[in-house]
Amino acid sequence: MAFSADELRVLRRALAIALHPSTADDEDVSTCLRLAHSVDEAVHESARLRDFLLADLARYRAALPGTVAGYLPLLEEALGAGYQPAPDDLAALRALRGNAVATDLLARCRVLAERAVRAKLAGRQAAAEPARATVPASRTRLHALPGGGDAAEERRPAGPGPDRRPATPEPERERPVPTPAEVFPPKRKPAPPEPPRKLAAG
Repeated sequence: MAFSADELRVLRRALAIALHPSTADDEDVSTCLRLAHSVDEAVHESARLRDFLLADLARYRAALPGTVAGYLPLLEEALGAGYQPAPDDLAALRALRGNAVATDLLARCRVLAERAVRAKLAGRQAAAEPARATVPASRTRLHALPGGGDAAEERRPAGPGPDRRPATPEPERERPVPTPAEVFPPKRKPAPPEPPRKLAAG
């Protein structure tokens, strides 16, 4: 995609407005909108042309080897546009090894295919790895501020703190075993009966 001199001037003005929005007026805004619309149309047209190119490439590949003169230039053009060679392209180029252009394109397509496979494997490996928890930058900066984590660490006493482990309960004191005299006290002898009182003579 190439910009004309007028389009580059509008693009430069749009970048200046992005840096200093207060300097924009109505004419600048409308000009930038027209440029954005033109860029959207160019992107759409580029995608449409690429679809046509790939459709022609598939038709020429299906008609090989009679269309080798048209297939090889189309494949080279598609590769320059970012086309990823398909297995059918590799098979077709292998069948055209007698052609020097086909041999060069085959080596180029092999390199691109290997890169695509490596990128796919690397993507699967990255997706399979568990995500590591990271501390946000805003949290790490809080430790350096007054009252943050570092300040709290400084306020702690240097010596070992009190032991906060739960105290183990004291073992119960064993009760003394009672003696047999305490369990079975001796029986007291009955007191002798008092003698009868004599009546006084009248």
